[in-house]
Amino acid sequence: MPIQLIPYFQYTVNSVIGTLFLGVSCWRMGQVGFCGAEASVAPESNVTAWLAICWLMMVVTGLRRGHAELIRIYDRSCIQASETGDPWQEFTDYFVAFGIAPEIKWRPLLHTLLYRYSHTTRLFLFGTPSQFRSVEA
Repeated sequence: MPIQLIPYFQYTVNSVIGTLFLGVSCWRMGQVGFCGAEASVAPESNVTAWLAICWLMMVVTGLRRGHAELIRIYDRSCIQASETGDPWQEFTDYFVAFGIAPEIKWRPLLHTLLYRYSHTTRLFLFGTPSQFRSVEA
């Protein structure tokens, strides 16, 4: 599987997670919303605050969906998954559990995570491939 891609997304996993790490930095400084993530990336990337929130929710949804497999590989006891919780906190908790942080060389660790998950499940961790998309009548 092409683990560096997300089905039906124009941006790579590295771009999405890198942008979200920038958003986490802004969130840790007390910013609310997603404009900090938008302002932190290169203007030619065309990333908007709306796109950043879509990415955050897509990543958190994928992590929740992958719970059963991820718990076999990583200690998830520090993750507080909640529908009403702060998605930035949940995103951060997951990546802390994976040992992935913006302050380190995170790309190889992320690719290892994605490879292990995809190799075991034959699924993408993030995004929804066409065979799992609902058909509209």
